[in-house]
Amino acid sequence: MIFLEFFIFFSLTLFLHEFGHYLAARMFGIRVEEFGFGFPPRLVRLFRVGETEVTLNWIPFGAFVRLSGENDPSVPGGFINAKPLARIVVLLAGPFMNLLTGLVLFSVFFLQAGVPEVTKVMVDYVEPDSPAAQAGILAGDLVREVNGVAITSMSQLSQIISQHRGQEITLVVERQGTLITLRATPRLNPPPGQGALGIRMATPWRAASSWFETLPWASRATWEGLIQIPRSLIAAARGEIPPEQSRVVGPVGIYTIFSQARERDIENEQAGASPIESTLTLRLMALISVAVGFANLLPLPALDGGRILFILPELVIGRRVPPRYEALIHTIGFVLLLLFFLYITAQDILNPVVLP
Repeated sequence: MIFLEFFIFFSLTLFLHEFGHYLAARMFGIRVEEFGFGFPPRLVRLFRVGETEVTLNWIPFGAFVRLSGENDPSVPGGFINAKPLARIVVLLAGPFMNLLTGLVLFSVFFLQAGVPEVTKVMVDYVEPDSPAAQAGILAGDLVREVNGVAITSMSQLSQIISQHRGQEITLVVERQGTLITLRATPRLNPPPGQGALGIRMATPWRAASSWFETLPWASRATWEGLIQIPRSLIAAARGEIPPEQSRVVGPVGIYTIFSQARERDIENEQAGASPIESTLTLRLMALISVAVGFANLLPLPALDGGRILFILPELVIGRRVPPRYEALIHTIGFVLLLLFFLYITAQDILNPVVLP
């Protein structure tokens, strides 16, 4: 069942990527000869939409679009004869659809899990026999004030506690809607791994009032997911993080992570965990969509980013790279990418990735 869920999700991710190319091509009047579900050889032609054949192919994974005149300038109305900016938009449309899908999935996550209340500080855990425990502070309390100062961030609370080590402080906490005043004395020398007060802080979450309220959070999560990919790769290259934490995985590795996340969500749901703890798969799906978009933007031959790279000279100086040379480079790039794909697939099988 989990495999079927993954198959549907990943196929839909690749379909939406190609659908983005299709929509942009039609917008600029570029003829799309074929929109294929799966990869050739062809199994059957399903139907026709205008000039486009919609086909079902034998390799039941992913999708593709075949643009008219993709590498042949003699074809009127073909892709290669479109204006440079139009071709760039067509190529960007696929990754854009993946990023948009990621944003939508993150939005669904925030609808289910709620949105953070960043101006509030919640006590997530209280160390036994700590000053906080002795004062009567409980997990789930919202820290409203310390010594008459309104608390609006975890860093602010940490700073005030640190400044008053060995001194009694007055805290106002909110517990189930009721304000309670408590007194505690932060320790001068807390045990290793503990803070002066003996609490672990967290940002509370509340139910989103509408879908529109989730959009800023979903946009932020999409952006952070996008920039985290190159950051992790650079950090791994510098030896700042273990290579295992930033390794490149293929569909087999992605399925391994997906299945582990799904099993964890099922366990958490059965245990009555919070929506945040039982929506790991949903967040993972959003990150996968973002990663697919990022990967296709890389300036490598055969990828969308690599094709855009060949259009830039024409856009800037008005001179085009000869189509036959470009086609040859993309063909070589495709073969190299295929070999790399086989390599990472073997790695995913021989050394399965483990979800943290």
